[in-house]
Amino acid sequence: MLHIPGVLTLEQVLKIRATLDATDWIDGRTTVGQQGAQVKKNRQLDEHSTVGKEIGNAILSVLVKNPLFVSAALPLRYVPPLFNRYEGGEHYGFHVDGSVRTIPGTTLSLRTDLSCTLFLCEPEEYDGGELIVSDTYGEHEVKLPAGDMILYPSSSLHKVEPVTRGARVCSFFWVQSMVPDDGRRTMLYELDQNIQKLRAQIGDTSEVLGLTGHYHNLLRQWAQI
Repeated sequence: MLHIPGVLTLEQVLKIRATLDATDWIDGRTTVGQQGAQVKKNRQLDEHSTVGKEIGNAILSVLVKNPLFVSAALPLRYVPPLFNRYEGGEHYGFHVDGSVRTIPGTTLSLRTDLSCTLFLCEPEEYDGGELIVSDTYGEHEVKLPAGDMILYPSSSLHKVEPVTRGARVCSFFWVQSMVPDDGRRTMLYELDQNIQKLRAQIGDTSEVLGLTGHYHNLLRQWAQI
């Protein structure tokens, strides 16, 4: 799991929220399979919505320039961002995201390696609504400031707690990575982050260049493109 702060500015968030608040929402169960429909109770923007597509494209245009996201995800393809809303006790019980999704409006499919939740409201605007991600190390509770995003493996069991006051509005989507293995992708991320820190401290020494070469040779060996 990785917290990516400041994906969107406050100004960008407010503009998106104003647009979404004036848009019609539909039953969230329309976009999940039989298992998910049994535990899901929320609302979503229609995945074919013109407004949703425009906002989603704007989010992706910002995200692909975010060095922390690119380093961690090594993105190859995206399911365009979708949008959900929880209020009045709405929730989403424990579930696992589908392993393959079709890109709306196309015949193209992708493997869901990473799940992304981008928060579009401040934590104090609502009670409940925590994203709970369960993995080998226990359950992790996530409730981030507006404009921040959480990135986590799509294979993780996760849920959204009931929202008992206010409304929780988020964007969510999936990424197919060039490196599908979580362990290898994590090693590349940690290596890249350390290279960046060393470069900032001592410049492009022969040792830093050597580590950079190892990074790209590993990526070249493991990438599936």
